[in-house]
Amino acid sequence: MGRCLWILLSMAMRVGLFIPCYVDQCYPHVARATVRILERLGVRCDYDPRQTCCGQPAYNSGYLDEAARVAEHFIRVFDRYDHVVAPGGSCVGMVRNHYSELLGREEPVTTRVHELCEFLTGQLDVNDIGASLSGRAALHVPCHMLRELDGDGPIRRLLANVRGLEIVELPSDAWCCGFGGTFSVKFPELSAAMARRKLQHVQRERLDYLLSPDMSCLMQLAGVGRREGFTARPLHVAEVLAGMMD
Repeated sequence: MGRCLWILLSMAMRVGLFIPCYVDQCYPHVARATVRILERLGVRCDYDPRQTCCGQPAYNSGYLDEAARVAEHFIRVFDRYDHVVAPGGSCVGMVRNHYSELLGREEPVTTRVHELCEFLTGQLDVNDIGASLSGRAALHVPCHMLRELDGDGPIRRLLANVRGLEIVELPSDAWCCGFGGTFSVKFPELSAAMARRKLQHVQRERLDYLLSPDMSCLMQLAGVGRREGFTARPLHVAEVLAGMMD
C-alpha cells in the first residue's frame, strides 16, 4: 500500500526538467538519462522549450543586469512546477543561492529547484534504483555541490547501491577540477594545471571510471585527461543510474 501511494504521489507531481546549457549543447545523452531515471520511478517530467541559461556566466562575469533578465525569464518558465530537477548542481546553486540577491527579492520557485541526486534521495526517498556497473571508480563532487547544496551525501548513497561498483576514496576527492566556468577561459594555464594535479591521483590507482554528478567538471577533467593519456572513462552519475553507459 505504501509503495502504491508513493507511485501515485510521484505521478501527481508537476516536475519541470531544467537542462544546463553545456548538457543541452554538448551532452544531450545526460538529459535523456535523467528523464529515463525519473520515468522509471514514476515521475512524469515536462521539458519547457522556452528555458534558457540560468544566468551564471553573466553573473560571475559582473554583468548583473543581463543576469537578472535571464533570472526573471527562468522564474516565468518554471514557476508553475512543484519541483524543478537539473542534472547538474552548478545551475541549481545559482538559482537557489544567488537569485534573491540578484533580483532583490525572494522567489518561492527557487526553493523548489533540485540537483538530480538530491531530488531522488530527498524528495522521493530513493537511494537504490537497481543500477549496476562493474569496476572501480573515483568520484568527483563539484565545489558548488559540496559547499552550496546538500553536500555529497545524496550522490554517495545512490552510488553505494550500484551493483558491482567500488568507489575508491582519494586524497584529491574534494579538490577543485579547475573549471570554474569563465575562470577556465580567463586563466587556462592555471585551470589545466589544477585538473592535471587532480587527475594524477586517479591515474595512479588505475581506475576504470571517473564519475561526477556535474558535466561541466567532467568536461574539464575529460578534456585535460585526453591530452594527458588518461585511461579512466568519464561518466555522469545519471548515465550510471540510468544504465546508459553506451
